Amino acid sequence: MCKLTNPISIQRLVLRVFPIVTVLFTALAHSQTIFYIPTEQPKDKYPFELIQFLLKDQMHKYQFEAINEKQMALSRQISEIHSGSLSFAAIATNDELERELRPIRLPILKGLLGHRVFIIKEGDQHRFTQISSLEQLKFFKAGQGRFWGSTPILEHAGMPMVKPPKYNSLFNMLEGGRFDYFPRAVHEPYSEIELRPDLSLTVESNLMLVYPLPMYLFTAQGNEAFAHDLEVAFEAAISDGSFDRWFYNHPLIQDALTRIDLQQRTIIQIDNPFLPKSTPLDRKELWLETHGNT
Repeated sequence: MCKLTNPISIQRLVLRVFPIVTVLFTALAHSQTIFYIPTEQPKDKYPFELIQFLLKDQMHKYQFEAINEKQMALSRQISEIHSGSLSFAAIATNDELERELRPIRLPILKGLLGHRVFIIKEGDQHRFTQISSLEQLKFFKAGQGRFWGSTPILEHAGMPMVKPPKYNSLFNMLEGGRFDYFPRAVHEPYSEIELRPDLSLTVESNLMLVYPLPMYLFTAQGNEAFAHDLEVAFEAAISDGSFDRWFYNHPLIQDALTRIDLQQRTIIQIDNPFLPKSTPLDRKELWLETHGNT
């Protein structure tokens, strides 16, 4: 028969363990759930990975929960943020969006979203090699999503384009000759082509279209505590250099900068008249410097 444990020892154990358990349950009860889209695309996983990096020292305040959908249209993401079913989205900014949602006004890609190279048909490189100006590029027709934030920017520059409503249709339309090139941010085209091995597409090697277009993290207007924590952590990471180290060592960015070879491209610059006045263009540390051929 086992001896009965000393009641005094049990009491001491309870007194030691109870505060620890209480703290754990209290932290869990007061933590905020961050709902996110569990996408499998590297370029779409980047914002979530950034948030994990920024909040790594505050994980006691947050827990992450994947929603049941792996893809979601931008308009739906905004709607789900309003309802609280989604906690954040990474979106190219504009005035309307900044009025509707709460922006964290720090460009998560250091402006790379506005550095565009072109997907073209295999065998078409010779058509682009001698282009060195916007006026020459205007002889060619671009493909753009009808409702994308970048589409009005290209339209304002006078660039002819075809604007289907569905993203996936653009690749087949390009191969079918409906337009000549498909502008993509530098971190996008290679993975997009690799996902479509049945299409004869490649990345144009000479040009880069550049305009200011920051992608921000957005959350709901009422989600101020989350927005504040992101801002404070992001500013600290910029100040101490850890964001730059994380950014340049991220596989998505490393792959893009290595394969695109920004410095050897002919740069064609256009304006973005839709850029909000609050955009921190004067903070040079927030933006990637490119010195291609102009």
